[in-house]
Amino acid sequence: MIQRVTAPALFPPPTYSHASVVEAGTKLAFLAGSVPLDGQGNLVGEGDPARQAEQVIANLREQLRSVGSDLEHVLATDVYVVSSEPAVLSTVWEVVEASGLSSGPHSSTLIGVACLGYTGQLVEITATAVVPDPEEGTR
Repeated sequence: MIQRVTAPALFPPPTYSHASVVEAGTKLAFLAGSVPLDGQGNLVGEGDPARQAEQVIANLREQLRSVGSDLEHVLATDVYVVSSEPAVLSTVWEVVEASGLSSGPHSSTLIGVACLGYTGQLVEITATAVVPDPEEGTR
């Protein structure tokens, strides 16, 4: 069974869901890229990768919450940053670490890219997470 979820607190995505949950023994959620847009679809933190990373993490929390999970249940992420400078990637990674996302521990890839989907977008994070059974906890 696959359940596709659009988080009501987030800007509605154009052609994808915020998360897909697959139940196969352990329920997993495969989240679409979390982007630095507010609930009205406005870019947050123009020109500021750290501020955009903060908004991306806030949106990621909403995606996870909408499927019954949270940051501590994230298994894997890909962190995309528009930059070829390791210092900029490190700045974004510091925001990821400060969020508690990296305390899982989870697997992650930090990637410098040429551009992302929205004009002015500098950061995006995709994630896969366990959706714990409220009665059993995480298996």
